[in-house]
Amino acid sequence: MTSRSSTKIDARALTGVSETALMTLWVRATEARRPDALIDDPMAITLADAIDFDYAKFGPSRRQDMAVRSIAFDRETRRYLGDHPKATVVALAEGLQTSFYRLDSSGVGHEFRWLTVDLPPMVDLRRKLLPESDRVRMLAQSALDYRWMDQVDTEHGVFITAEGLLMYLQPHEAKGLIAECAARFPGGRMMFDLPPAWFARLISKGVLRPSLSYRVPPMPFSMTPAQIAELVNQIPGIRAVRDVPLPPGRGAVLNAALWTLQRIRLFDPVRPVFTLLEFG
Repeated sequence: MTSRSSTKIDARALTGVSETALMTLWVRATEARRPDALIDDPMAITLADAIDFDYAKFGPSRRQDMAVRSIAFDRETRRYLGDHPKATVVALAEGLQTSFYRLDSSGVGHEFRWLTVDLPPMVDLRRKLLPESDRVRMLAQSALDYRWMDQVDTEHGVFITAEGLLMYLQPHEAKGLIAECAARFPGGRMMFDLPPAWFARLISKGVLRPSLSYRVPPMPFSMTPAQIAELVNQIPGIRAVRDVPLPPGRGAVLNAALWTLQRIRLFDPVRPVFTLLEFG
C-alpha cells in the first residue's frame, strides 16, 4: 500500500498530545523495518516515510513498547471480530495508528467497519496519507464530544479502542468517557491502557523524556489494577473487567520481567495496565 501522493506531507500542525502520534508511528515503523520485527506493519513504514518531520527530536527509536502495545490491542480486537465479524471498531484518538490495515490482513475477514474519532488536524493528516476505503469513516472531533456515539452502527457489535488516550485526560474526563461508552454500547467492549502512577508523575514533571529536545505532555490520569477492577462496581453497564497480559517482546530477560510483573500482585502498583471492559 502507498500514500496518495509522492510529495511528503508537513506534519508541523500537530502539537501537544497529537504530536505524540508521530513518536509512536516512528517507533512502530522502525520496529516493522527490522528483519526480526515483532509487528508486521507496512502501512506504518509508508506513513513514516510520507511525512516531512524531524523524528530525531524523539530520541532513539529502537524501542519495543509501542509495537508490543499495538499487538496487544490488535489481539483483543481480533478476538472480538472473530465472534462479531461485521462489528464496528471505534478508534478513539487514533492518531497515526494503522490498526485497520493490520487487522484487515490478519484473517478476520473484510466485513468489519472502522470509525476513527480524532481532532481535526489529525483527521486531515490521515485523509491526506491513507488510502480511501468504504469501510472506514473519520470524524474530526474530540473523543470527549459524545456526539460521535450517534454515528456508531451498533447492529453487529462494537469494539472501542482508546490506545494511548486516557492517560492524557483528567480523571473525571476519563471516567466519564468510560461511563458513557458503557451506557451507550451494551454488549460491546472497550480496551484502554494506562501507565503506573510513578511513571505518569515523572513524565508530567519532565524528569522522564524520550530526549533532551522533547517532553511528553503531562499524564494526569492513572489507575492501579485493583482500582480498575472496582470499575465493575462503580460504573453501571460494566459487566466485567479483564486485566490483559502483554504479548511477548524480544529478549528472554524482558519477557521474564514482564511475566513476573503481570502475575505477582505485589508489583501491581508499579506496572502499566492494559484493560478490557465488557459492557452488559
